[in-house]
Amino acid sequence: MKTTTEHDERIANMTFASVYPHYLTKVEKKGRTKEELHQVIKWLTGFNEKQLQEVIDEKLTFAEFFSRARLNPNASLITGVICGYRVEEIENPLTQQTRYLDKLVDELAKGRKMEKILRIAKNKQPGKYEKNNSFIGPSLL
Repeated sequence: MKTTTEHDERIANMTFASVYPHYLTKVEKKGRTKEELHQVIKWLTGFNEKQLQEVIDEKLTFAEFFSRARLNPNASLITGVICGYRVEEIENPLTQQTRYLDKLVDELAKGRKMEKILRIAKNKQPGKYEKNNSFIGPSLL
């Protein structure tokens, strides 16, 4: 799906720190926890608690945020509509990655099971996942 250049630039220049409180409010209002939100963010980006706090403190834009992230190889399994866009059809990679995150937060707030949100395959390869089911990139194995 085609997004406008202005739309893509607006997302790229938005800071993660400005959106994070909205993510947290959304999931907590629906009975989910900050820890679950962080687990979802870690699964998608590879950021641990300390790194996530640094991202917030440094007020990184989404462009900077995703340039530092190690995007989970299963991120392409995230499908569906968020903010009026079908995520798998978004052409701009940064906009798509941002909408992946929006979609995961939305699924968490809607009460979806964590195994479904994290796209955990029934036959996952041993040694590729930590205990909390977040992906470990090949460089860390």
